[in-house]
Amino acid sequence: QDFNHLRALCLSQRLLFEDATFPAHVSSIGPNLLPEDKLQQIQWKRPTELQQNPYLIMDGVSRFDIMQGEIGCCWMLAALGSLTLQKQFLENVLPKDQGFQDDYAGIFHFRFWQYGDWVDVVIDDQLPFLNGRYLSVHPRTSNEFWPSLLEKAYAKLRGSYQNLHGGYLSDALVDLTGGVQVQLSLKDPPPDLEEILKAAVKSKCLIACSTSGQLRRNIELRNGIVQGHAYTVTGTVKLRYKNGWKHIIRIWNPWGYREWKGPWSDDSPQWKYVDPKCREALLRNKDDGEFWMSCENFQEQFSWLYICNSTP
Repeated sequence: QDFNHLRALCLSQRLLFEDATFPAHVSSIGPNLLPEDKLQQIQWKRPTELQQNPYLIMDGVSRFDIMQGEIGCCWMLAALGSLTLQKQFLENVLPKDQGFQDDYAGIFHFRFWQYGDWVDVVIDDQLPFLNGRYLSVHPRTSNEFWPSLLEKAYAKLRGSYQNLHGGYLSDALVDLTGGVQVQLSLKDPPPDLEEILKAAVKSKCLIACSTSGQLRRNIELRNGIVQGHAYTVTGTVKLRYKNGWKHIIRIWNPWGYREWKGPWSDDSPQWKYVDPKCREALLRNKDDGEFWMSCENFQEQFSWLYICNSTP
């Protein structure tokens, strides 16, 4: 589908685009994502029906714009959260020639890497709702729609929303970058893990991680970590702590809430021993899904680390 041609056609006919190849219909959800009665209750709404003044992007693109919905697509959202930190990749995926302000015709497009090429995926902007709530990812700011529309395009690429319910983080990282990814087991980590992380952050890699729990997905432990779940690594720093140095790692949960409660978490006593200026620069004490933890706790709590960049 040619985005520019279809948009020009809709504008000339004063129509909003309806995508026959991925229609606002149960077939685009998939037969097994929800019980039959709930599938029948799904409603499709355009952002212009939900908000008086919708935007594709407001104040730039950030991981904090994303909150996971009913679908278990944390593997894709953890990769997307990392993508928002690396603008050189983001521009490939999210073309700038679209929005709700100029030439709006209910049509959008996003790009993903598939089998050695960038594929342009065209969608209409009808989003699925169940009982008045987003079925898929929902934006933290009510009138910013890039997360929901990008996820819809990825669902179309994969065949249905159902096909986003569980997947491989490594696939999503490659689909969003066209890059090369490596997986490191944290149960048998390389001896220079701290150096690898530091180099990956410095090289502007996409970095993500996951917890084990094939049988017990999305079970939250007492310490706040969710089993069978994917997270984004958003930073790493070595700071002065008491009489020495401490290496800590910053991690984000695509749910947009639920954080680690152990050492170096938002309210933990460890921060009292950090220089106030440094503490102020590093600590966002909000329930936004992002938290710090020590390298030791990181290795204990997570199973796999994923690093992806355009070159090895």
